[in-house]
Amino acid sequence: MRTPRIRLPHSLAGRLFATQIALVAAVVAGCAAFAYLADRDQAEESARRQVTAAAAAVAASPAVQTAVRERDPAVHLQPYAEQVRRDTGVDFVTIMSPDGVRWTHPDPLRIGERYLGHTEPALEGHTFSETYTGTLGPSVRTVAPVRDEDGRVAGLVSAGITVDAISAQVRDQVLVFLAVALTVLAFGGAGTYLLIARLRRDTHGMNAAELARMRDYHEAALRAVREGLLMLDGRHRVALVNDGGRELLGLRGDVIGLPVTELGLPPSLTEALLAPGPRVDEVHLTDERVVVLNTSPVAGGERHGTVVTLRDHTELQALSGELDSVRGFAEALRSQAHEAANRLHAVVSLIELGRADEAVEFATAELELAQALTDRVVAAVAEPVLAALLLGKAAQANEHGVELVLTDDSHVDDGLLPPDLSARDLVTMLGNLIDNAVDASCASGARPPRVTVTVRADGAELLLRVADTGPGVPPEAADEIFRRGWSTKTTPPGGGTPGGTLAGTGRGLGLALVRQAARRNAGTVALADAPDGGAEFTVRLPLQHVRTTEGVPV
Repeated sequence: MRTPRIRLPHSLAGRLFATQIALVAAVVAGCAAFAYLADRDQAEESARRQVTAAAAAVAASPAVQTAVRERDPAVHLQPYAEQVRRDTGVDFVTIMSPDGVRWTHPDPLRIGERYLGHTEPALEGHTFSETYTGTLGPSVRTVAPVRDEDGRVAGLVSAGITVDAISAQVRDQVLVFLAVALTVLAFGGAGTYLLIARLRRDTHGMNAAELARMRDYHEAALRAVREGLLMLDGRHRVALVNDGGRELLGLRGDVIGLPVTELGLPPSLTEALLAPGPRVDEVHLTDERVVVLNTSPVAGGERHGTVVTLRDHTELQALSGELDSVRGFAEALRSQAHEAANRLHAVVSLIELGRADEAVEFATAELELAQALTDRVVAAVAEPVLAALLLGKAAQANEHGVELVLTDDSHVDDGLLPPDLSARDLVTMLGNLIDNAVDASCASGARPPRVTVTVRADGAELLLRVADTGPGVPPEAADEIFRRGWSTKTTPPGGGTPGGTLAGTGRGLGLALVRQAARRNAGTVALADAPDGGAEFTVRLPLQHVRTTEGVPV
C-alpha cells in the first residue's frame, strides 16, 4: 500500500502561510516545553523553601521543645502538627524522636512507627532537604532538629509536600499557559492569514518559480524593447527606466529614486512628465533627439504614478525634412520648366515673326542669367551636397520672388568636410535657415527681398551664415526662438507684426532642429542683427572631431 503524498500549496502565498503556521506552532510548542520545565523546577524550589520554613518554625516553637520532654509527646504534638499542616499548606508535619519514632502523622495510625527517610544530618544539628518516598509517596521534605535547653537534639521535625501535589500545581500552570499559547496561535494564524490573503491578491496566486520567471521575462522585455519606457511613482520619482529610455533621455548613472526635476531634461519635457493628466503623441526635443511622448496615469495602490513611453522620431523628422526639401526642389523644377516653356514660346514667336536676331539676343540673355548663378555657386562651393542645396534653394527663393545671394567670401573646397559631418545634418541646418529667411523676407514687405548666404571655412571651423531682410527678432524673443513651438506664423497677442524667423519644418521645429543638429556635431548657433535690418543666424561647426557620442565630443 502506497503512502499518500502530502501536497503542499503551489502558490507563494499558500506556502508562506503553511510555513508561518508551522513556525508559529513550533515556537509555541517550544515555549510550552520550556515553561513546563521551568515551572517544575520553580515549583520544586518553592516547595522546598515552604517546607523548610515550616520545619524550622515548628522546631523552634517553645511548645514543641517543651512537649518533646514529656512522657507522651504525641498527645500534645499531634493536634499542633495538624494545625500547622493546615495553616502552612504542606502535606505532612511529622515530629519524631531522635531515633526516628513518629509522635505525629497525618494518618494517626502511623504514629509510633519509624520515620521513612534520612535523619543523620539533623541528628548532627543540621537542617537539610531531600526528595524521598515515604508513606504518602514521593515528596520534597525538610528535616530540622529540635534542641532542648542544653542545646542537645531532643527530637526531629520533618515537613514535606508530595511530588503529586507539586505536579498538579505545575500542570495547572501549564494548562493556563497552553490556553494563552493557543489563543496567541489563533490570533497569529488569523493575522497571518490576512497578510497572506493580501499577498495572494498582489501576486495573483503565483508561486515563487512563476514570479522569478516573470521577473526574468520582465527584464528581458525591457532590454528588448527599443522604445523608451519610464515609470514614475506618486512623488514623480523614477521608479523604473529601461535602456531605451536612458538613451532617448540622455540619462547617466543610477537615476532610480531621483525626482524628474533633477534629471536635467529640457523644461518642456519636464513639465510634460509632471503633468497630472495623460499626454498623447507630444513631440519634444532633447539636446540630441526628437522624441514622441505618451503618458498615462496609474490608478491603484497606495500612491498614483505615471507610465511614460518614448519613441525616437529623430530619423523620421530628418527624413521628413529631406522630403520637404525634395518636394521643394520638385516645385522649383516645375516652376523652372514652366518658365522655360514660356521663354521658349517667346523665342519661337520671335522667329515666326522674322525677328531672329531679337530671338537669339533674348535666349542668350536668359541663359547667361541662369548660368551665372550656377557658375557662382559651383566655383565657390565645391562640396556637392552644399552646392546642390544652394542651387535648389535659389530656385525656390526665386519662385517666391526672393533673391538668394552667395557672398563673395564664400568658399568650400571639395573634401574639406570630414566624413563624420553628416550630409543630413548639413541639409537640416542650412536648409531650415534659408527657408526661414525666405519666409521672413517675404513677410516683411521689404523691397527687394533678399537672403544672403555665407558658406566658408573659417580656420578650423565651417561657418554657415544666413541673413534676411525680414523684420528681425525682438529682443524679448531672442532666448525663445530655439525652443520647440516658437514660430512667427502665429500672430502675437494684441496683433502686430510677428517677429523672428519662421520654423520651416512646421509646428515650430525648424530652429530647434538646427540647434540640435549643431550640438550633435559639437557646434554652436548664434543670433545677431543682419546688416539689412533682419535676422542673421551663424552656425559654427568644428572641421575635426565633430560628432558626439552621448554628448561627449569624439
